[in-house]
Amino acid sequence: MPNRSVSSQASAPTRERIITAVLRIIGEGGVAAVTNRRIATVAGVSLGSVTYHFATQHELLRESLLHFVRGEARHFTELADRCQTEGVDIDDAASLAGQVGCGTSLDSAHLAPFELYLHAGRDERLRQAAGEAFTAYDRVAAQILTALGVPDAERLAAATVALVMGLQLRHLATGDPAGDLVDAVLLLTRATAANT
Repeated sequence: MPNRSVSSQASAPTRERIITAVLRIIGEGGVAAVTNRRIATVAGVSLGSVTYHFATQHELLRESLLHFVRGEARHFTELADRCQTEGVDIDDAASLAGQVGCGTSLDSAHLAPFELYLHAGRDERLRQAAGEAFTAYDRVAAQILTALGVPDAERLAAATVALVMGLQLRHLATGDPAGDLVDAVLLLTRATAANT
């Protein structure tokens, strides 16, 4: 049996297409909609490719969640680094949070992570991947809060992430505008700054 952990240039695009297809399927129909046959159709790969790259559905869901989070973490880390080098004030940070939280379209790719986080609540095998996701988000939030000069940035990071994600979920569910998120982040950061 081939070693699935060996990655090559040839297998990377197929693997990524499978993961992208999984995220799309989850966003459209939830985790229950994920079948190897549907993945193969959406990804445009053979059915055997799906099982070759991912031995179990658990592995497939875990890698899909981590793939999404790693991409998000790279993007947000770049934003945080830019905040540190260019400087950012509270209004800029609130605007940035609005772009992050609600600047996305209401499409299946942005619903998929929430489905996977909920699924992790039911499947403890996915909790480690979900934990890695939130650790990445917390790290980026702490960087941005530090760049703003917010004291106890590390301690406040998780609450900031929860606020942004909760309002992002609200946006995805209702279509509410980003203004609520921007106002909430402004309120949080100004209140924190005032208490120091």
